[in-house]
Amino acid sequence: MREGGLKKKHKILIWIAVCVILLFTIVRTAFTGYVSDYAAALSYEPAVAVTETEDYLTYGSEESGTGFVFYPGAKVEEEAYAPVMEGLAKSGIFCVVVRMPYHLAVLKPDAAAEVTASFPETTEWYVGGHSLGGAMAAGYAAEHADDFSGLILLAAYPTKEVSGLPVLSVRGDCDGVLNREKYDRSIGLAERLTERVIEGGNHAGFGNYGAQKGDQKAQITKEEQWQMTIDYILNFVGENKQKSE
Repeated sequence: MREGGLKKKHKILIWIAVCVILLFTIVRTAFTGYVSDYAAALSYEPAVAVTETEDYLTYGSEESGTGFVFYPGAKVEEEAYAPVMEGLAKSGIFCVVVRMPYHLAVLKPDAAAEVTASFPETTEWYVGGHSLGGAMAAGYAAEHADDFSGLILLAAYPTKEVSGLPVLSVRGDCDGVLNREKYDRSIGLAERLTERVIEGGNHAGFGNYGAQKGDQKAQITKEEQWQMTIDYILNFVGENKQKSE
């Protein structure tokens, strides 16, 4: 090949390399900006034992026998779910809120496997989550139904068929974030469904992180929505235990 041809090829390769580097930089910057803009938890001091690690937050005692693996909503700080986890822990449910990479459950959908293996003293497990976290938990539960006693969805719906596993769906009727058309089409994938609607509740009301873009204003207090959510979950767990006895 002539010297001029080699130089031309070399310039093309350099141009391609520069374009790839620029594209990578743009994507990385955009992603960093996206994940850095998350909903921070508002101040709350749980009245139960709380353990924090790099991988999760736990509420209550693993010796209670019943555990709940919880996947947070997309770009929501894990501590935001402390009020609901506290209420469940007070009634004997050991709660584990998973710390997701970049606050996105889609990046670690199989997190429940690690949690259940880490706490062998807990013999009965439920799995679930809020919003996108709930969808990811549902996907995992659909393929590992034998590992759990039930699936709990807060403002979420399954994207795969969940057969044989009891499913509790709780949503607010003032939810402006949940896609109701997709919800109505997909919630039927839960074969054994118990559905509860919180009148006056909204999307962000399941956590403690303030208002969320696109959501409707709640017609009840956040404390009321937390308590109703806790009660629905406890009733669901209690009814499942009665049926299994």
